[in-house]
Amino acid sequence: MNGYTPMIPGVSINTSLFINKNNPTHFTHPHHMEHNKPLAAAILIQTIYAAMFLLSKAAFDGGMNNFIFTFYRQAFATISLSPITFFFKWKTAPPLTFFTFCKIFLLSFFGIAVSLNLYGIALVYTSATLAAATTNCLPVITFFVALLLRLEVLRLKSIAGIAKLAGIVLCVGGVGVLAFYKGPQLKWFNNHHLFSAHNAATHAHSATASSTSSWLKGCFLMLSSNTLWGIWIVLQTFVLKSYPSKLVLTNLQCLLSSFQTFAIAIAMERDPKEWKLGWDVRLLSVAYCGVVVTAVTYCLQAWIIEKKGPVFLAMSTPFSLVITTVCSAILLGDSITLGSGLGGILLVGGLYFVLWGKSKEQKISEGLKEGGKECSMQQHKENTKLGDENSASPIENV
Repeated sequence: MNGYTPMIPGVSINTSLFINKNNPTHFTHPHHMEHNKPLAAAILIQTIYAAMFLLSKAAFDGGMNNFIFTFYRQAFATISLSPITFFFKWKTAPPLTFFTFCKIFLLSFFGIAVSLNLYGIALVYTSATLAAATTNCLPVITFFVALLLRLEVLRLKSIAGIAKLAGIVLCVGGVGVLAFYKGPQLKWFNNHHLFSAHNAATHAHSATASSTSSWLKGCFLMLSSNTLWGIWIVLQTFVLKSYPSKLVLTNLQCLLSSFQTFAIAIAMERDPKEWKLGWDVRLLSVAYCGVVVTAVTYCLQAWIIEKKGPVFLAMSTPFSLVITTVCSAILLGDSITLGSGLGGILLVGGLYFVLWGKSKEQKISEGLKEGGKECSMQQHKENTKLGDENSASPIENV
């Protein structure tokens, strides 16, 4: 899942060193490609997430238990992040109180363990395309949760406020279209499949997953998963105030969620055969989701946010939807319907409306702050000038 992730420090590249000061749009050779690196990194991140959706769906279609998958994913994530945390942040990490540990434990349970397990169940019932499509509504859900907690403000008398409200409406409409309307199939990519044997083996499973009741259940669970993830993002800001070490917090949540998902998995599946990992798509999917998605994308996201800000990163989210839609049709044989296309377009539109409104408000807020600073400096100058005049003519004041 994509969204707002904790940043990993230590990744810093000053691109301004390669800009021609006389012409900011011209980059000096041989570093003229430096300007395109954030965009390339953003596309790479969305490609990684698209592969995550596809590999997860392939593992589930191959018969892997979704609860066991979630445990292995978090275990691999913990193993991959622990060395980085130990070498870079462990010695400087702040002390952890029992109350803060309890908050992190609950945050890990609902925001990661429960959320990822709901995501896994939903992916069994639906498709990788739906998972990628609903990811676009995560910033909208996060904004709505922050609005309920009064961390955000919605001013309906301003253009930015209207844009954010329109984004919420489009997001709700997109989810409704994805859930209740399928429409005709678009057979542009569904004539040939690279993994025909895989498709034949999972034909019965796909038929069950495509039924109306299962699809609606999967949509509801996917939306619930994204809602819990959005709440996790918002509540994490409160935890960071009492424990500001982002990397240690991320690693600790991965560790705790590993134990939590293990408890859930062992309660749901006790057959030892289901827990075995062979040299197949099961091992590939859990290792990829745990190592590449967690460690690599966290570092890339940290660098992009440092260079371009979080809005730039969120704007690239629709890339994963496009990549997942095409690849799921070609590789997994998933059907692309008119409803999924329209729903995805509405979700992307809602995402951009909310992001535009948010960036507009930030620009206005920064402008007001600059204006306030200028007014205060001017007032200070006038007060200083009056004070000098009064001290220079003490007789006139008697």
